Amino acid sequence: MKQLLRKIFFPILTVFESGEEEFVYKSTHRTILLFLGFMFSGMSIMVYYVAQGKDPGYYLPVIIFGVIGFVSFIIGFLGTDRAVSKIWGTR
Repeated sequence: MKQLLRKIFFPILTVFESGEEEFVYKSTHRTILLFLGFMFSGMSIMVYYVAQGKDPGYYLPVIIFGVIGFVSFIIGFLGTDRAVSKIWGTR
């Protein structure tokens, strides 16, 4: 199942998994990344329900928070150690 999902999200994963430079990976980086994905997804859902119907401009934070949360989940669950360390900028 994981390999199928990696094939589906290949365009996102290649951006973060590319490169040959050294990287530093800690398991806590992945845990924190998943937590941040949960937080951003929660903020996206909260903004959607709180500001629904008041102003069409509220879609911008919903989209931004949703995309950040989605990419965090993809990298956190499916990404390699290199992808996680690239998110944090550790080399």
